[in-house]
Amino acid sequence: MKDKPKPIHLKDYKKPDYSILETQLHFDIFDGKTLVKSKLKIKVNEGVKKGAPLVLAGEELKLLSIKLDGKELGIRDYKVTEKNLTISKVPQEFILEIENEIHPETNKALEGLYQSGNILCTQNEAKGFRRITYFLDRPDVMSVFTTTITADKKKYPVLLSNGNKVEEHDSEDNRHFVKWEDPFKKPCYLFALVAGDLGLIEDKHVTKSGRSIALKIYMDKGNENRCLHAMKSLKDAMTWDEKRFGLECDLDTYMIVVADAFNAGAMENKGLNIFNSQCVLADPASATDIEYQYIERVVAHEYFHNWTGNRITCRDWFQLTLKEGLTVFRDSEFSSDMGSRAVKRISDVTHLRNIQFVEDGGPNRHPIRPASYIDVSNFYTPTVYEKGSEVIRMIQTMIGRDGFRKGIEKYFELYDGEAVTCEEFLHAMELASGLDLTQFRNWYSEPGTPVVKVRMNYDESSQTAELIIEQSCPLTSKAKEKKPFYFPFSIGLLDSKGNDIPLELEGDSAPETTKTIHISKAKETFKFKNIQEKPIPSLLRDFSAPVKLQHDYSKRDLAFLLAHDSDPFNRYEAGYRLATNELNKMILGVQKGLEHQVSEALIEAYGSLLKDESLDEAFVAEVLPLPTITALTEEMEVCDFDSAHSAREELTKSVAARYETKFLELYEKLAQEEYKIDASSIGKRTLRNMCLRYLSALEKQEDISMEYNQFQKATNMTDCLAALRLLCDTESKEKEEALKVFYGKWKHDPTVINKWFAVQASSKLEGTLKRVKALGNDPAFDLKNPNKQRSLYGVFAQNLVRFHDRSGEGYVFLADKILEIDKFNPSMAARFAVLFRKYAKLDVVRKSLMKEVLERILNTKDISAALYEISSKTLASTKN
Repeated sequence: MKDKPKPIHLKDYKKPDYSILETQLHFDIFDGKTLVKSKLKIKVNEGVKKGAPLVLAGEELKLLSIKLDGKELGIRDYKVTEKNLTISKVPQEFILEIENEIHPETNKALEGLYQSGNILCTQNEAKGFRRITYFLDRPDVMSVFTTTITADKKKYPVLLSNGNKVEEHDSEDNRHFVKWEDPFKKPCYLFALVAGDLGLIEDKHVTKSGRSIALKIYMDKGNENRCLHAMKSLKDAMTWDEKRFGLECDLDTYMIVVADAFNAGAMENKGLNIFNSQCVLADPASATDIEYQYIERVVAHEYFHNWTGNRITCRDWFQLTLKEGLTVFRDSEFSSDMGSRAVKRISDVTHLRNIQFVEDGGPNRHPIRPASYIDVSNFYTPTVYEKGSEVIRMIQTMIGRDGFRKGIEKYFELYDGEAVTCEEFLHAMELASGLDLTQFRNWYSEPGTPVVKVRMNYDESSQTAELIIEQSCPLTSKAKEKKPFYFPFSIGLLDSKGNDIPLELEGDSAPETTKTIHISKAKETFKFKNIQEKPIPSLLRDFSAPVKLQHDYSKRDLAFLLAHDSDPFNRYEAGYRLATNELNKMILGVQKGLEHQVSEALIEAYGSLLKDESLDEAFVAEVLPLPTITALTEEMEVCDFDSAHSAREELTKSVAARYETKFLELYEKLAQEEYKIDASSIGKRTLRNMCLRYLSALEKQEDISMEYNQFQKATNMTDCLAALRLLCDTESKEKEEALKVFYGKWKHDPTVINKWFAVQASSKLEGTLKRVKALGNDPAFDLKNPNKQRSLYGVFAQNLVRFHDRSGEGYVFLADKILEIDKFNPSMAARFAVLFRKYAKLDVVRKSLMKEVLERILNTKDISAALYEISSKTLASTKN
């Protein structure tokens, strides 16, 4: 790059010099161009030095005219650059009118106003509004918006924006006019506009106070029935938020629009959410159980943002976790109440370990509130979202569910309608609970995953059990020492029969079977009394803090916990640890070329799971999968993907061989279940397909036939795709026939054909890269569409064994695609560059090959700032 982009620092935050009190927008939509007129009521903020210039952000805009208090400005009165419009002299309060031209049809960055299929829609978070018109494009500038849209009525019969429709009429030239008023002030990143010829489903929600809210979901015509689950999810979320937090919808109409081309999953624009089609469209024939659950969660997430994100928003983008971490926590709690809380917790922690822990240990690690960034789009990360949610969860664990609700109530009492910081949220929680969260703030400023070591001493004579708890965290390159974190640590102690022992500390008012202690020092000791026999500790129950736990459990202890622990998460965790320990030994054996006898204790533990009819099928389905290659290699000093894969496949085969008959029996039994979309039915289907996964490891022709038979007879996408995914790991005629049939049926459905791309990109077969390259030329693939990019290139790059092939061809291929995508969609290019994150932990050969492609990316002329930031940090993550 000619000029390396400079980072923006939180410490340099400065309040805006100006406020925009009112914003009137007028859009004239024509083929090939859109004219935008803005009328802004602006005033100088208090304390600002007189004569401060007005600097408005604006990119990819053609300026047509400017008026200040009705007077046309001359070319000497302002200055326009690629990034800004600057007016050097303005009065204390004034009206600024700007007219500019934009071209949505050619906007492939998918930010601002752009075309998705046959509709026009917007995406303005974080910096998209500057692509619409010149504005103070920052979240702490909040304004009341009125929006008028005119367009050809036949081509764009539906014209939507935020708020309430207050006026509409037709004109003589076959065009029509719609005016919207949003009664709530908002930052421009929450502005939305949609124009198109769309289908519609409608419903209503009656709030607890008796208000009737009109609910509308717009989509491509023909997809109306595929939006019914999203509508149900929206109504369920509205009801839940009223019951759990006392928060009612504050609008008369709540709208959702479905778009196929979208960089993210969805956007919470006030009253007009815009969704990626992958996050809305569903019916049994086209969507899997996982997608049904995902749709429920994402619809709820965006609705919950109406309060935690819109009514109170971020002062600046460093505070992103203020709205995202809190809202992820809220959607997780919602999903837990709608289904199985235990299964949801296991799923959330599995995702955290496989995604966020990896990020915490990689080159782009950062705290949940980063101190600096080059491009803000690079901080829409698992750390900000998922770890941010875990930080919120810790607060609830420490102050209780009722105390947390009081904290939310205090938060809105103090800050409703404002743009605030994370400190304001913590302040509200402190006021409501009386808990001092000063030390807890370290979670917001310190990166990395703390390691918690626990030792237990039992004294039979005094009948006391002593827990010594030590915490540590890897230092950042700039830190001289790491301050201790403050977090809740939930524990239980089990007796020899598997019963919970009532726990008492000095000064306790009443014994508890699960004790949550607060950890605040580098090393602490807790002594429990009246413990009549040596217990087995159940540590970090419900995963009460996002840490890595170390305790010297024996195989026998883990098998005991798996069988008896009353905490569902720790039962799962015991099985996970058993499998991880065994796999690590097997990996070592593979590396040394030695045979390894699989632990009989582990094999028997899996057998006990399969035979225990008292267990919920969904829980068994969560415990049966072995730790992922990602999780196994994350703890390695040098990642050995091949050995991890070999060990994992061998252990899978060993379990399958021992319990082949039981897997077949369960598979056939669960096949009789009626298809329903509820937690119990989903759990049973998940377990059935997990049985098929284990059977496939035996690599028998009859198992391939079973997979193909399931594919042919499947009445729902869950079973169909599960079979197709397993067939894609075989070199068989059945695979090719199934792929052909699936393609013929779904090639014209963008949301479903993405699954076809993904199952092939995730194949463990050696020829996967060659197939991925060919799929990139398929007529159903569109490089400009983010969903297509993710389903093919993103999935392949997370296929660790094939992506990290020793030839380095996977690195070259992904780099080529990243550079191609960066030319039109920098934010997506940067997200794919994150997939080079293992660079520092590769062996010498692979590291050298990846270094070449990273240097090639950085030496490419005019790459985006977003791509530069990720690639340069990755390359700098090792001195070798």
